[in-house]
Amino acid sequence: MSDGFDRLIFTPDDVDLTRSPLRRGLDAPTYVLGAFNPGLARLANGNLLLMVRVAEALREPVVGEHVHAIRWTADGYVLDAHPLTAVNMADPRQFDVGGSAHRMLALTSLSWLLPVELDAAGTEIVAIHYDRAIAPAADYQHYGVEDARITKVGDIWYMTTCSVSAERHCTTLHTSSNALDWRLEGIVLDHQNKDMILFEGKVGGRFMALTRPLGELYFAYPEGDPHIGGPSINLAQSPDALHWKPLDQPFLRPRRGSICAMKLGGGSQPILTEQGWLMIYHGVETRAKVGVYRSFWALLDRDEPWRVLRLEDDVPLLEANPALTAPIAHQLYLPTEVVFTTGIADGGDHYIVASGEADLACRITHIPKSRFA
Repeated sequence: MSDGFDRLIFTPDDVDLTRSPLRRGLDAPTYVLGAFNPGLARLANGNLLLMVRVAEALREPVVGEHVHAIRWTADGYVLDAHPLTAVNMADPRQFDVGGSAHRMLALTSLSWLLPVELDAAGTEIVAIHYDRAIAPAADYQHYGVEDARITKVGDIWYMTTCSVSAERHCTTLHTSSNALDWRLEGIVLDHQNKDMILFEGKVGGRFMALTRPLGELYFAYPEGDPHIGGPSINLAQSPDALHWKPLDQPFLRPRRGSICAMKLGGGSQPILTEQGWLMIYHGVETRAKVGVYRSFWALLDRDEPWRVLRLEDDVPLLEANPALTAPIAHQLYLPTEVVFTTGIADGGDHYIVASGEADLACRITHIPKSRFA
C-alpha cells in the first residue's frame, strides 16, 4: 500500500559507466545489471542522499569454454575464468561452481556504491557524485560492496554494507561527518550476517542494530508453536559501533502461516517516534525462484526495543509494482516480485521511503504518517 508520490527515481540507464571505478583497469565491455537497494540519508543541506548499489556485469561473460567473473585486486580488476563444464548458470545473478564439498558461488557482476543526491522531497535528482563512489578497497571485498544502510547518530553518519569475497561474506562499516566522504572502518560482523542496520539513536547509551545471520540449517520449533525456523531478525548492541554483542532475547521471527514465512530481514533504519521505534522490514513468501519480497512494519518499545508493541505482517506496507518497471521491462533479468525497502526519512506529514524494485532500480514512495497510527 502506498499513497502520493511513488515512482522509480534511479534506473540502470541513469548510470554513466564511463565514470565507473571499474574503468580503472578493466577493459572488457560491461553493462549495469541493476542500480538498486539504496541506503537513504538526509544531508546537512536538507537534500536526500541515495547510496545506490550498482551491479556491473560483463557484457560477454562467456568466452570460448570459460565463463568469467570480475575480481578486485590491489593492482586493479582482473577476470577469473571458470570452465563451463563445471558451472551451473541457471541464475543470471550468479553461477554455481562445482567440484567442492560445499556449495560454491561466483557472481556475474561486481557491485559498487554510487552516491546520488536528491532534492529535499526525494522527487528529483540533483547530482550524481561519481567522485565519491565507493568501490572495493580490501581483500574481503574482492567481489564487491553491496546494499548500504545509513543511520545518523549524533553528528556522525554510519553506513553498513555487505562485503563479498572468497575469504568471507561479512558486514562492514563506513563512517562520515557529512554522508558524502566515507571512511572504511572494517569488518564489524563476520560471515553471512546480512541486513545489519543501526537504530537512529542510542538505547540506554549504547548503539543498537538489527542483524540477520544466515546458515545452512535451522532447528525446528515444537509443533503448535506460532513461529517456524528460518532466517530472522536479531538485535545486537555496541558501546562504539565497532564491537557488537547479540542480545539474548529473540526478536522478529517468521510466523507460521503468514505471507512472509520463508524469511525475514531488516529494511529501513529504525527511527524514534512518539509511539516508539518504527522499523520497516522485508518478509519473503516462497514462490518461483527468488520468492515474493514485500515490506511490512513494526513498532518497538523505545527503552526495550526487543519488546514489539505492534507487528503488521499480514497486510503489506509495500509490494512490487510492475507498472513502475514497465518502461524498463526489457532490462529485467528475473521474473521477480521484489520490493526491498532500504531507508526512511521524515518528510513532514509523510515518510519518504527508499526501496529497491525488482532487483533493478531505486523506488521512492511517500507514505502518510497516518498509515502507522
